Amino acid sequence: MPNHLRVVFSFGLVLVLLMYSSKMKTANLSVMTPLLAFKLVMVAALWGGTFIAGRILAQSLPLMTAAFSRFFVASILLVIVAVKMEGKLPRLNREQILLTAILGFTGIFLYNICFFGALARIPAGRTSLFVSLTPIVTAISASIIFSERLGLRRWIGIVVALIGAIVVITRGDLIGGIADISQSLGLGELMMLGAVFSWATYTLISRKVLEALSPIAATTYGTLWGFVFLSIGAVGEFKDIDWMPLDWRVWTSVFYLGAFGTVLAFIWYYQGIKTVGPSRTAIFTNLVPAFGILFSAVLLGEPILISMVVGGLIAVLGVSLVNKK
Repeated sequence: MPNHLRVVFSFGLVLVLLMYSSKMKTANLSVMTPLLAFKLVMVAALWGGTFIAGRILAQSLPLMTAAFSRFFVASILLVIVAVKMEGKLPRLNREQILLTAILGFTGIFLYNICFFGALARIPAGRTSLFVSLTPIVTAISASIIFSERLGLRRWIGIVVALIGAIVVITRGDLIGGIADISQSLGLGELMMLGAVFSWATYTLISRKVLEALSPIAATTYGTLWGFVFLSIGAVGEFKDIDWMPLDWRVWTSVFYLGAFGTVLAFIWYYQGIKTVGPSRTAIFTNLVPAFGILFSAVLLGEPILISMVVGGLIAVLGVSLVNKK
């Protein structure tokens, strides 16, 4: 068996084992347990890896096709996992059809257009650092929409995380970067900001969806809707793609993004939302940049700037403040 197929096969075996280990009841949970905290940290690590795999795809395939490939794999695996874990997918009423379609449009379609668009323009490590803004947007929106009380300490944590994000975005030159924002924010940065707002919207809508659907069912339906939206855009790109030169790194990246970066990570992320709410779950995404920087340096040879390290550490401090009991 070729080495790249062995890698993919091994990933598949690990995925199955992890899926069955994640089969747990979340309805009765009300606090951040060590197991849930571990899963949410692993979600951050898996999503940190998506920036490396996404960078490889963004440089090899057109935008829509790259996203389509990811969710082609994810859709198949999610349906299989849903049947294995829950017997069958539940039948949706009209409200649930609308809500899961919005999930697919925001968290799958819009997010991935911005995600791959940003990765085609700026390095993976820098792209991942913009994720630090997600908990801020999510928490503020949740406090407004759901009247979710955050408390002084959590607001301080959010502000700290924002400072970390600003350090990264301005490359450490806070005064100069803010004074001349065009030098800090190019098209790639703006697209990643679009991804942040898309994901915050997805997280907040998920809270309503999870009132009646399990994490695996909500993930599956949202992914299927997103796959449909992406398919419409990808069809026009297929005829212009030369598939033969694509190497094992591209296909391994597709599988990683679909199986680990989508299926496993989304299920655990949903468990967090259902258990401790969107704000406390989203704050773990502040750990994504640390993993993204580490993986991009090791796997892609990208440089690590001082501003990345400082900003990332400040973001981690924000995580600890928000989740401290």
